[in-house]
Amino acid sequence: MKKLVVLTGAGMSAESGLRTFREMGGLWEEHDVYEVASPGGWQRDRAMVLRFYNERRKQLLETKPNKGHLGLVELEQYFEVWVVTQNVDDLHERAGSSRILHLHGELRKSRSTTDPALVYDIDGWKLMEGDLCEKGSQLRPHVVWFGEAVPAIEEAARVVSSADIFVIIGTSMNVYPAAGLINYVPGTAPIYVIDPNEVSIAGHPQIRVIQKNAGEGVQLLTKEIRNE
Repeated sequence: MKKLVVLTGAGMSAESGLRTFREMGGLWEEHDVYEVASPGGWQRDRAMVLRFYNERRKQLLETKPNKGHLGLVELEQYFEVWVVTQNVDDLHERAGSSRILHLHGELRKSRSTTDPALVYDIDGWKLMEGDLCEKGSQLRPHVVWFGEAVPAIEEAARVVSSADIFVIIGTSMNVYPAAGLINYVPGTAPIYVIDPNEVSIAGHPQIRVIQKNAGEGVQLLTKEIRNE
């Protein structure tokens, strides 16, 4: 069975109604998103950061996987599908994908501020000041903030380096280190991009672009690669 590796970004979840930072104009309640998604922001105003992620979490619980998420699950009938996602939502999990690697963390989880190995599921949507890990330290969102390392990037590179087919859905490929994963794709593996916008990736002129949203794009992709 061929190995199909899919890199997903914010456009993957857009059809589910999740707003991206870009759609928010880079602002939240007139605050720059860097203020609520950075270690410095956490140090300056912990309550504001917790409130921002509580709102994201509440919105997530009100959304459902879209046809794009479900289409990737259906592809598991024909391929060994790996989803490497830049998204912190759990829509791939809720759709039923079997192999998911989160590059930027998971919104519905928290972790200790003193021991990153201590990670907990969040029951509901609220994470509050005074919620502590077992060592007595404040819990923070289990999300990779601007300026922080991406712990899963090496594992993602290993997954991508053994792909038979590589697919990019809903990401501009401008955010590093995730954008660099395309450099690990084997030279024999075809690359597909699903995005409703015009896409051009430097150094890869032979990419097949499916200029559709995630739901329709995955359907077209399925028809095409099943015939390979």
